[in-house]
Amino acid sequence: QVQRVESGGGWVQAGGSLRLSCTASSPAFSNYPMAWFRQTPGKEREVVAGINWNGVRTYYADSVKGRFTISRDNAKNTEYLQMNSLKPEDTAVYYCAATFRGSLGYYVPASTEEYNYWGQGTPVTVSS
Repeated sequence: QVQRVESGGGWVQAGGSLRLSCTASSPAFSNYPMAWFRQTPGKEREVVAGINWNGVRTYYADSVKGRFTISRDNAKNTEYLQMNSLKPEDTAVYYCAATFRGSLGYYVPASTEEYNYWGQGTPVTVSS
């Protein structure tokens, strides 16, 4: 079974930056979209950003536009989330997600139901 391992979370002061990484154990997802979600206690998991297979198309939640950047390196089986100008409300557990829907296309799912493969989650804490 393909595994996806996240890294890069931690504690940072407001205004700071973090970069999350998610590496898959195989290149199986290279032709498919990926995304990042986040979740806080008592709330549903919400999409943060998504990217199509070759990085040409991306989207962002309104709350992170202009501050976060999603990218991927298919040669390394890795997706990234660069988070700048972090705010306390960005505090959450962040999850990378992948799917086998939409091969070599521009479609990027935005709902949790459309993703089947998840990282273990990495916590991000932003202090004020």
